Amino acid sequence: MMRNTLCLALGAIAFGAVALSSLPQAAEAERAVPLPKAAVDLPAAPRPQIAVLAGGCFWGMEAVFERVKGVRSVTAGYAGGRREDANYAAVSTERTGHAEAVRIVYDPSRVSYATLLRIYFAIAHDPTQVGGQGPDRGPSYRSAIFAQSPDQSRVARDYIAQLTRAHVFVRPITTRIERGGFFPAEAEHQNFYDRNPAHPYIMRWDKPKVAGFRAGFPDLARAG
Repeated sequence: MMRNTLCLALGAIAFGAVALSSLPQAAEAERAVPLPKAAVDLPAAPRPQIAVLAGGCFWGMEAVFERVKGVRSVTAGYAGGRREDANYAAVSTERTGHAEAVRIVYDPSRVSYATLLRIYFAIAHDPTQVGGQGPDRGPSYRSAIFAQSPDQSRVARDYIAQLTRAHVFVRPITTRIERGGFFPAEAEHQNFYDRNPAHPYIMRWDKPKVAGFRAGFPDLARAG
């Protein structure tokens, strides 16, 4: 994982010195992609539920989902590896099996699991990229859904199949459905977008995602 230089100290390289054309294809997540609603969803539950999603740098993923109505909290962290390896230094070696991920606690009476997946595929990341996301390369930046139940796995698989049949993306969807625990990241990674609005990485890669979410899903976006 190269984001110890690309994400934490990104400066002029990601902020404009390197043209987009020299990087992997610009993420679909940076604009509002019109995706169909899921044909299959989970029924509303009487208490908060959890979704764990991975799709590149967790700063931007967290920022998008924190702005969704019905989401109670979002935590940046690591999923798919061992507890003892759930730290930034270890994950940066790309040998832990972890993916940078977010744990979303949501109210299913206000926003459904399939709706979160629709935002995930349309805005939060590019589900067709291989080997990372944007400037961040390595398996820790993979596209992966860590289903918290067999029903979540079923809904995710069905939606991927639905999007594939609809030919929504030019390239194949690479998102994997995985199992594994989630472990919160270090405090400096939590709410990074809001605490560091002028950070070059945030301005270059994550502000377009948040703007894309507000433009593409106005009815689901929190005010402010």
